This record gives sequence, structure tokens and C-alpha cells, in this order.
Amino acid sequence: MEKTRVLIIGSGPAGYTAAIYASRAALSPVLYEGMEPGGQLTTTTVVENFPGFSDGVDANILMDQMKRQAARFGAEIRPGRIKEIELGKRPFRVVDDKGRELEAETVIIATGATAKYLGLPSEQKFRGMGVSACATCDGFFYRKKVVAVVGGGDSACEEATYLAGLCSKVYMIVRRDVFRASKAMQERVFSTPNIEVLWNCNTQEVLGDEFGVTGVRLLRKDGEVFDIKVDGFFLGIGHHPNSDLFRPLVSTDENGYIITDGKTTATSVEGVFAAGDVADPRYRQAVTAAASGCQAALDVEKFLIDHKA
Repeated sequence: MEKTRVLIIGSGPAGYTAAIYASRAALSPVLYEGMEPGGQLTTTTVVENFPGFSDGVDANILMDQMKRQAARFGAEIRPGRIKEIELGKRPFRVVDDKGRELEAETVIIATGATAKYLGLPSEQKFRGMGVSACATCDGFFYRKKVVAVVGGGDSACEEATYLAGLCSKVYMIVRRDVFRASKAMQERVFSTPNIEVLWNCNTQEVLGDEFGVTGVRLLRKDGEVFDIKVDGFFLGIGHHPNSDLFRPLVSTDENGYIITDGKTTATSVEGVFAAGDVADPRYRQAVTAAASGCQAALDVEKFLIDHKA
């Protein structure tokens, strides 16, 4: 059976950064990229808020450079995913999707989170061309423009109020006649003059042309169908942490985000660490994911020294 001191599950800023640091510490990590090499960031286009790129950087190029950097220092980066994992005792036993078995002294979980979408074909058609699930990532591109945010919870209200500081107008598309958001978030929305709430509305179709999103077709509860003109369409209906494989084995919150001890990236299982969006329900940024990947690798290095592994 193959053995490794450090197994990193998942790519993206957290996984690749963990691999860079673990490799430089001569820990010879093995990284499995998962179903979406490069992570959720690769679903966007230009990243303008990652430090060090004054003119922005293409998301796929950024992830490819991180991957190359990790490989340069000796990380073994593999396509595919981990299918089975046992965390009852160290070394941990895992099986990948090709049936290969490994034993790992430590594990870094960096599987990220997936934005929830409505499931519309037109939504997928214009993904990256006006459809976004991250206002702080893409809002800058819509300065002084008109956008729509779908959702009625805290996430949608946060997205809408953030965008209202950049955009000339923000529509909120809410399928009920009330918000699910906290009172504080509702008050922020109602006190923001350039946010208009469209109650009792469901999105039927995202409209657009070869240049991107131009509008949204809505169905009101009373049967009325109408269009609004927008330049961008933002999803504010939450994220799903990619933690299903680990939920029976490590502590998570009610939404499935892996719980770390607060001061480190350590999980409830000794020798298992979590980094990036899979353990971050709040920030969900590339730079914070990369930072936690660094922390996880340093935590692993200390753990292995302390346990003389």
C-alpha cells in the first residue's frame, strides 16, 4: 500500500497553497485535484482582488501558476478524487476513484464549497458572462450599472447591499412576500435607496446576447410574466460545502462546514486539518482560502514534528 506523510484533498487556492508550503517543508505531499481542478475560482474570468496583480489576472492562469509552483517544489498532483476515507486511527486509509489505496499520516481537507444555482439552462449559458455567485469577486465590473440579486436570506441581502454601493440600481428577486433574512439585514436593505425588492417573483430565464446578460424574465405569483433590464445577475441563495465525504467523520456545523478549533486549522480528528471554503462560511475569498492553506500546511508540519512521524 502506498504511504504519504501529507494527503491534500482538493485543489484551488487552499489546496495548492498547502501543497506549496508542505513541499517546501520537504513533506512530499500528495494532492488530489477533485472534480473541479483549480476549484470554484475557475468558474469566473478575471480576478481583480488577488494581491500582486495590479491589472487583474485570469482565474485559470492564476490556478495553473499555483499548481505549477506546488509541482516545482515536489508536490505530487493527481487528477481524480478520493472515494473512500477512514479516519478512525492513524495512519488514515483512503481509496481514490481508480481503486488505489493510500495510507496518510495527516490529511488536509481543501474541497471547497459550491455556489447554489437555480438550475436554469440560461443561467449556465451566461455563467461568467454576467451571471455570478460572488458579489465581492465580480461586483466591480458592474459599477454604475443595473444588476439583480436572487434570494431572500442573509446571503442575498449582503450581496445586494454590497452591490448597492457600486451599482446605480439593484433589484432583489424574492420568491415570497417576506425576507428570510435577519431583521438587521432586512433593515439594511430597506434603508438603501437604490435597492428595489420584487416580491413573489421567480426567475424564469436569464436573458442575453453574445456579449452577455441583458435582462431577466420573471414570473410573479399572480401569473404575470415580465422582463427587467439588467447588466448582471447575482445568485444569493447560499453555498454548499463539499464536505459530504467527511461529515460522518469530523465535526461540522448544521450547514456542513467543517469546524476547526478557531486558532488553527485542526479539526475534531487529530491529524486532520481543513482549509479554504469547506471550513469558511463567512469570507469565501481566494486570498483567505490561500492563507488558510498556508496555515494548514504549517499546522501539519508542527503536528508531524510533535508526533515524530
